Amino acid sequence: MFHKQLTRLVNGHYRSFSTSALRFKELNNITVVGAGLMGSGIAQVAAQANCNVTVVDTSNASLENGKTIISRSLQRVARKKFADNEDQQKEYISKVLANIHLTTDANASVRNADLVVEAIVENIETKHKLFESMDQSAPQHTIFCSNTSSLSIRSIADATSPERQKRFAGLHFFNPVPAMKLVEIVRTDRVTREVLQDLNDFAKKIGKTPVACKDTPGFIVNRLLVPYMMEAFRIVDRGEASIPDIDTAMKLGAGMPMGPLELADLVGLDTMKSIVDGWADKKALDPSITQPSPTLEELCAKGDFGRKSGKGFYDYSKQ
Repeated sequence: MFHKQLTRLVNGHYRSFSTSALRFKELNNITVVGAGLMGSGIAQVAAQANCNVTVVDTSNASLENGKTIISRSLQRVARKKFADNEDQQKEYISKVLANIHLTTDANASVRNADLVVEAIVENIETKHKLFESMDQSAPQHTIFCSNTSSLSIRSIADATSPERQKRFAGLHFFNPVPAMKLVEIVRTDRVTREVLQDLNDFAKKIGKTPVACKDTPGFIVNRLLVPYMMEAFRIVDRGEASIPDIDTAMKLGAGMPMGPLELADLVGLDTMKSIVDGWADKKALDPSITQPSPTLEELCAKGDFGRKSGKGFYDYSKQ
């Protein structure tokens, strides 16, 4: 019952958006800045929806790595869609990859963009420099979005012009992007309803379910999930239970599909640390939530970030 009520509330919120002449057109020319796991995933799902996608990164090596990530992911998608037909699998992969273009020139990439999605390092100065530069090159109609999981959308948008800030929002995807169906659309006090509606339509176009929230620490998912995972870290810190037993307890006792430490490895321990450190710096939440975990600090210091690095709470190097 609660789920149905929540769905009606979210849908009703979006139906209230007007469809005035201010709306430009269907978002089709998409620029994704950052060719890491998140950026590659965002580019993939947009390309699968027949969008014209440009992926930007600082080096050709990073771009080629991103292309490899996308190709491997598409192979899994194609095998699932066309299990018994290798020719159709190859045709599908080629068709999607043809929608993706690579460049190291961020400013050139946005000149015809309808939507820009930033998925780079969680550093406010780096994001400011990027958006300030792109703002000078992008057309007036271009919507700017950040995939940040730890920074304020409004604080990032401050690097752009007042007019662009009306077309600036959060578009927060979840890892792995091709598999995770949710997108959080994060609104500031400056963004227009028309832009939010355009983003809502885009999320549906690429096969995602959008939810709306204000620009607050953690948005919806991380605001609920990160404190839960941090408490799991502290159980490890205090030696109260083993890593496997913590995960088993939550899977079998609470019906979770994945334990908190397994999930942290999937999300990325560096991402977890970035989120918590960001909250602590802004004093946004109770200090008991953002208190550092020695276990998390130690793993990140060693470069053991979880699945992405091959090791975190668990060892994935032999998988």
